[in-house]
Amino acid sequence: MKLTIAIIAAILAIIGNVPYLIDIFKKKVEPHAYTWFVWTIVSGVTFFGQVAKGAGVGALPTAASEIFTLIIFIFSLRYGFKHVTKTDTVFLIIALLGLIPWALTKDPTISVIIVVTIDVIAFIPTLRKTWLNPGTETPLLYGTNALRHILALFSLQAYNIATVLHSCTMIVTNSCMTGIIMKRRNKKI
Repeated sequence: MKLTIAIIAAILAIIGNVPYLIDIFKKKVEPHAYTWFVWTIVSGVTFFGQVAKGAGVGALPTAASEIFTLIIFIFSLRYGFKHVTKTDTVFLIIALLGLIPWALTKDPTISVIIVVTIDVIAFIPTLRKTWLNPGTETPLLYGTNALRHILALFSLQAYNIATVLHSCTMIVTNSCMTGIIMKRRNKKI
């Protein structure tokens, strides 16, 4: 049963990310490179932390998502949002500095706590950009991400801070992002 749920959650990563990639090429969305860079690092650390702490097949959705996160980051360098502010750069630096304690501790639980905090900080430039320009993002990616993380929680083989914190946080942030996109788009219409 957990394997089936993990596979469904991984498929949701594909369902949410493939249209997003297509929208990048069609210039319908503009991913913020700083955010996607940090998310690539965070997803990788989270995946290895989950594996180390016994997530089992529950780490599969994180692995599937990491592949797309890396691809989107690469394409964001060419096709992404170009109006980077000083505040965006400050959040990037804060996020990257947050990796230092992880490198020093090498503890999966502490590492996941640190990278999830970094993940939320890295989300801020994208939230700011989306608040100002809601048409630069699509609700499908963030809505499916929220659903994927809900399913990922049910697919875990071990429940502890290292295995559940990222998904719990992503449910909240992706739900907020979906709400912002939908509400702001409706106001602009």
